[in-house]
Amino acid sequence: MDLAAGVGLRVRELREARGMSLSELARRSKIGKGTISELESGRRNPTLETLYALTAALKVPLSTALRDLAPPARISGRVVEAVLVERFEADASVTETYRVRLRSGAAQESAAHSPGTTEHLIVLTGTARVGRLTDPVLVGPGAHATWPADVPHLYEAPAGDVEALLVVRHPQRGEETGLR
Repeated sequence: MDLAAGVGLRVRELREARGMSLSELARRSKIGKGTISELESGRRNPTLETLYALTAALKVPLSTALRDLAPPARISGRVVEAVLVERFEADASVTETYRVRLRSGAAQESAAHSPGTTEHLIVLTGTARVGRLTDPVLVGPGAHATWPADVPHLYEAPAGDVEALLVVRHPQRGEETGLR
């Protein structure tokens, strides 16, 4: 199954498991109903921004829509390209590990994740500006940063592409785990 079909099927399963209509998911995610319909049917490739908006509205970590896809899912957005490397579920949390590339000269403001979510970025090459919108930090090769991701936050590659590892830790709260 290709990325579009696999992700589309997963989004539909998550939506239906919550008893949510297509119209309700469109309203909550601010993604057009037609776009969601095309995504769910596998006729549209998801962007990182679209998939994040949908999973946030469904109250599940992004990896819930990407896991179990072979080969590992690579999803791109305007600024960030991400590959899900690992998803680990424990009683108290879901931890996702991504290999990410931030595109040179680009910045992305990300909406808040669920309460208690934290992010950790380890930079492999380049220099990233990341963290809360109110006080982002510069992180160079071999360094790392940690910030609360339950507030709006920033990813930026001010000069040159950035290669990094991103670890996102979501507290586990019943319905947020998604389908097992």
